[in-house]
Amino acid sequence: MHALSRFFAITLVSAVTASAAGAAPQAISFPLKASDGAAVGSVKASEGPKGVLLHIEVQGLAPGWHGLHFHEKGDCSKSDFTSAGAHVHGEASLIHGLLNPQTNDSGDLPNIFVGADGKGAADVFSPFVSLAGAAGRANLLDADGSAVVIHANPDDYASQPIGGAGPRIACGVVAAP
Repeated sequence: MHALSRFFAITLVSAVTASAAGAAPQAISFPLKASDGAAVGSVKASEGPKGVLLHIEVQGLAPGWHGLHFHEKGDCSKSDFTSAGAHVHGEASLIHGLLNPQTNDSGDLPNIFVGADGKGAADVFSPFVSLAGAAGRANLLDADGSAVVIHANPDDYASQPIGGAGPRIACGVVAAP
């Protein structure tokens, strides 16, 4: 098992176990849309004791791996999704890449895989963010919100500024219900 996959799997099991033991975590759901406004999926974000768990389902995307990131503004109004701004940074580094030895920014997430039928699903955990800024983690629901963005290409987890992930092809606004 790849070290990064093992990290997220272990963290995910820890977060789910801790959530089951305590009160139910805060959760929000929101749609993902393509540049033409068509629905291409959905995201459920759940606050855990050590970060945020995303359950993502997509359809109608090109097969293969796609970069996935939290972006700093809850705005998917432009068709190229640049209105969502840069990655969420919080108090963390401005350097991109989960495998970057100089650290990574709070918006970094693992890639999502889409099958030959254009469908994909993933559970992804990030220990770098919170729906409400808990424990000093980047606050996804701050005054201007945030977004989940899917890119056309895979993220290589190291190169700047976005790991070669390419254009933004889907976007969903992370907003309080």
